[in-house]
Amino acid sequence: MYWHFFGIWAILLLGRAEPTLTRYEFIEPHMGTHFRILLYAPDRSTARKAAADAFARIASLNAIMSDYDNTSELMRLCAQAGGPPIPVSAELFFVLSKAQEVSRQSGGAFDVTVGPLVKLWRAARKRHKLPDREKLAAARALVGWQNVRLDKDKRTVQLLKAGMQLDLGGIAKGYAADEALAVLKKHGIDRALVAAGGDIAVSGPPPGTEGWKIAIATLPGEKDPGRLILQQAAVSTSGDAEQFVEIDGKRYSHIVDPRTGVGLIGRMSATVVAGHGIDADSLTKVVAVLGPEGIKIVEAYPGASARLVRKKGDQFETFLSKHFPKLHPVQ
Repeated sequence: MYWHFFGIWAILLLGRAEPTLTRYEFIEPHMGTHFRILLYAPDRSTARKAAADAFARIASLNAIMSDYDNTSELMRLCAQAGGPPIPVSAELFFVLSKAQEVSRQSGGAFDVTVGPLVKLWRAARKRHKLPDREKLAAARALVGWQNVRLDKDKRTVQLLKAGMQLDLGGIAKGYAADEALAVLKKHGIDRALVAAGGDIAVSGPPPGTEGWKIAIATLPGEKDPGRLILQQAAVSTSGDAEQFVEIDGKRYSHIVDPRTGVGLIGRMSATVVAGHGIDADSLTKVVAVLGPEGIKIVEAYPGASARLVRKKGDQFETFLSKHFPKLHPVQ
């Protein structure tokens, strides 16, 4: 009798065993970059359906937050700048609320009202010519996170100055990665990675591992620092490695300092690890603009940490926050 019950118990235990998970990868273009989804699922049909729904969620967020599409909710809001408060979607209100929080904490080093300046520097990169001084001054007059008023109860947004232009390029991709992971979870997939350019968010680790191995972008000539191993976290890296312009012997990054209106000068790479992509994405811009002082701001966020590398001649300066994760050797 004892062995009979033992056999039944063993069968019950085996019945609870997790199904074999297979790795699947999907890529689609969204938000001006390529979103890459890596996930572990019991079969291809489940994986494809989950990835398709995740990409659909990303596309829906792009329709809300794009500054390239004049029909997006964001652009419709900007078209009414200088007017009364405007009701907005829950998604747009959430992202703008997060943006305002980071702006307050950073003293405006991060500011989504930077749109007029970004537009000028996009043109500057195409023409390889600095923005006109008068146009730059006019654009700077429209920038200021204090000119955005949010009403949580009514879920409205008011842009106080006519001509204001919001740019969510420094926060929307991280949020979209978070939302994609949430969609995958609804499909029962809790071991996944979503990457959007320099923004990555991960849920549970690949089977049999401690976490996802993620490389940190390095500056030319910099020694490979190793790999992050992450789970239930996000990481974002900002710098001038890919988007920049050289004018009169100076290299200007695509990242614009909202306080000066000028693209950042000097080689640097800023990396932030946080619990969510929306935080990592926005905070990495704070570190890029403020340098080591920005790391102190990142440390005020629970679970967030930062790494900054700056190139001085042939030398590299590295700054780490107190709790930046251990970097593991390349294998």
